[in-house]
Amino acid sequence: MSEISIPRPTQGDVVDLILDDHRFFESLLRDLRDATADREAARAALSAVLIAHGEAEEEKVYPQLQRKDAIDEHEAEHGEEEHAEGNQALLHLLECKGTDTQKFDDAVEKLAEALNHHIGEEEQTILNPARTEVDEKVRRDLGEQWLARRSELLDADCGSIEFVTKVVARAEREGKLPDEGEEKD
Repeated sequence: MSEISIPRPTQGDVVDLILDDHRFFESLLRDLRDATADREAARAALSAVLIAHGEAEEEKVYPQLQRKDAIDEHEAEHGEEEHAEGNQALLHLLECKGTDTQKFDDAVEKLAEALNHHIGEEEQTILNPARTEVDEKVRRDLGEQWLARRSELLDADCGSIEFVTKVVARAEREGKLPDEGEEKD
């Protein structure tokens, strides 16, 4: 397995940086669907960057945007619930033994569905208000904080199945995941 390099910028506008990660997720999802791609490398890279991205957003970005009144508590909570659902789908993907099975393909599609839904909503309901209602300097400071936390998580092997399992278990304890068979709104 070759390794896919995860971009690690150190500064920028938090909105642009998050959008860059969203495009990277989409590229990795395309690789996961491609039988000729290194699916194992794509799975490892997506797992690491997805967990680092979401955890850093919840710790650094959402609280700051709430303080700036760019988003309300419901939008932040909804974003966290969608992260939890994506992380749960990611865990199912990581639990697949091989990358050439129907189970793997199904897990990729389930993850893609959760991710694409979240990306669309987040870009409209969280990032647009952040872009228009939060000062550029604040967005740049927030970008640095978010990137620093994202890098710490990447360095801590946050994409490992053990780390992802802990993140999903925490979301379950906090009630951010629907019960089996139940849909979150």
